[in-house]
Amino acid sequence: MSQSPSTAPPETAAASIGPAANATGEDREFLTFRLGDEEYGVDILKVQEIRSYDTVTKLPAAPAFIKGVINLRGTIVPIVDMRLRFEMEEAQYNEFTVMIMLNVNERVVGLVVDGVSDVITLAAEQIRPPPEITAGALDTRFITGLGAIEERLLILVDIEGLMGSEGMALTAELSESNPSTH
Repeated sequence: MSQSPSTAPPETAAASIGPAANATGEDREFLTFRLGDEEYGVDILKVQEIRSYDTVTKLPAAPAFIKGVINLRGTIVPIVDMRLRFEMEEAQYNEFTVMIMLNVNERVVGLVVDGVSDVITLAAEQIRPPPEITAGALDTRFITGLGAIEERLLILVDIEGLMGSEGMALTAELSESNPSTH
């Protein structure tokens, strides 16, 4: 699979993250990343940093999509492989594979993705609601919308909902309310 020309190595992508959303509140900025042939976006205000993929410490009995944990400057951070979480085939990690560190509900969580593209700004009129598909056919609970950029669509991920979902329980709010996740 060839990489898109806009896919930057981790050190370049990390340098491109600047001040987030403008003062009007109408335009929103998203960090875009790739999983396979699809492009996704996560609210830039949630992004703490982007790192090259590094080895993780595996945890016993963890779901397959939780690769393990890393020690990030004294904070233990769970690492989630987004390909596995979205039930895609597992990717081979390469020089474009990165970990996006996010602040979600007062907790740092890392996402493993195929590569980051850039930071884009979407006006409110560019964001479409997720598709309404018959129950059971497609789970759109964690999609906040689709960003229309010229001829392409960007899948906008509800990262707080995803990380706090029952199968993950990686955010403080859900973990604290459910003692069985400790």
